[in-house]
Amino acid sequence: MTEKILILDFGSQYTQLIARAVREANVYCEIIPFHKSFSFEPGLKGIILSGSPFSVNDTNAPDVDVQSFIEKVPVLGVCYGAQLTARRFGGVVAKSNKREYGRAILQSKQQDVLLNGISPDSQVWMSHSDSIKELPAGFELLADTESIPVAAFRKAADQPGCPLYGVQFHPEVYHSTEGKKLIYNFLVDICGCAQDWTPAHFITDTVEALKKQIGDRKVIMALSGGVDSTVAATLISRAIGENLYGIFVDNGVLRKNEFQQVLDTYAQLGLNVKGIDAKDRFYTELAGKTDPEDKRKVIGRLFIDVFQEEAKHIDGIGLLGQGTIYPDVIESVSVHGPSVTIKSHHNVGGLPEKMHLELVEPLRNLFKDEVRKVGRELGIPADMIDRHPFPGPGLAIRILGEITEEKVQLLQEADHLYVKGLKDNNLYATVWQAGAILLPVKSVGVMGDERTYEYTVALRAVTSVDGMTADWAHLPYEFLANISNEIINQVRGINRVVYDISSKPPATIEWE
Repeated sequence: MTEKILILDFGSQYTQLIARAVREANVYCEIIPFHKSFSFEPGLKGIILSGSPFSVNDTNAPDVDVQSFIEKVPVLGVCYGAQLTARRFGGVVAKSNKREYGRAILQSKQQDVLLNGISPDSQVWMSHSDSIKELPAGFELLADTESIPVAAFRKAADQPGCPLYGVQFHPEVYHSTEGKKLIYNFLVDICGCAQDWTPAHFITDTVEALKKQIGDRKVIMALSGGVDSTVAATLISRAIGENLYGIFVDNGVLRKNEFQQVLDTYAQLGLNVKGIDAKDRFYTELAGKTDPEDKRKVIGRLFIDVFQEEAKHIDGIGLLGQGTIYPDVIESVSVHGPSVTIKSHHNVGGLPEKMHLELVEPLRNLFKDEVRKVGRELGIPADMIDRHPFPGPGLAIRILGEITEEKVQLLQEADHLYVKGLKDNNLYATVWQAGAILLPVKSVGVMGDERTYEYTVALRAVTSVDGMTADWAHLPYEFLANISNEIINQVRGINRVVYDISSKPPATIEWE
């Protein structure tokens, strides 16, 4: 039985950070919208109430029955969750004299297990316009700050029910320097979590669950060489062996030698994967297409066609494997009310809708960094686990304008030299994503005594945590100079190299 912490989401921008902090403590957790019903199953160890853009005094403010929760498990309210708790039990929550946003110093008022190991002047991060002015009867103050009277509180030990805590700040964010320690105290010392949710534990449980779900049926899966699909396929293969049928399509816009390298890795992992060389088919369909969306649609449609054609050759396919991960399926709460939106699956371009097969998604409860940890535990080579994100349409959206085989080969060579240079100079792991972009312009150059008129390539490298925002990577000038020389000297057809110093926003990571 897996222990679980439930996080009720009231629409905070930080809710995923709470989940990540819980997972980092080797405790499994799930995020659900505040209004979604749930059962108090035996493994449920505690509940965390998230922050929210709402005020608890708004007419339609999100609300939950905290009183009923603490009859079963301990509860921790964070920011809005703390204010809701105070108000529910008869406390007073009102507008602050000024909106409190940013760093503050926590001042402890009494010892408590929640604050064990937290220094007396710990820095925390505030983000609220309301404050708890008066605690309910039967509650005790644990800490304040210079500007607010209640920064942390608890229900008194002599009151009925399980432990109940509230903190006005956000312990889950980076700027709360000891926030993860506070979350650890709640998980381990208050909820009694065993911290046994590890990659090895996940693998054992998942393989057993997959055996039960799949039985003796066959699973077909589109593989990309990326981290998510590779880890998912390896887990499924551990459960059903040769009954997993992987399809890896060469769409003509992969990186240099990537098709064969990925197939070799799959063979090394013992995966049953068939490689399909469909380059010419993709080049034919892409001819004359210059609009980025048109190129994406052609690649997506053709991929599905090729995949379905191969699937017809396999009898008895019952399920479709996918590398869906947790951020793709987390239900998010609209700040305008309890409407729920779920991101559509994006990683295999519409296959679920086309093939009408039952899905098997062994990674749907993992964040990206957790997928990598599981991959390492499975023995997947570091080169594949640590590789940068690569767009589904591949180099097609890094070649601005029409796609031709000649342009693909030019970009493959330039990209190969760039990525190899990053790895050789120990820079690859310092950036989130890097790649070369072939521009649809030619310029004059001079090589020896000859005039050239050739393409320009732009180098892109960004730093990021999750790809939602990104800054351009400040790569050393000497490195950029050397890579520029290598590309111009070794790739016939390119005579100019530029470096993209745009951040996201306003730019995007990819050019198309």
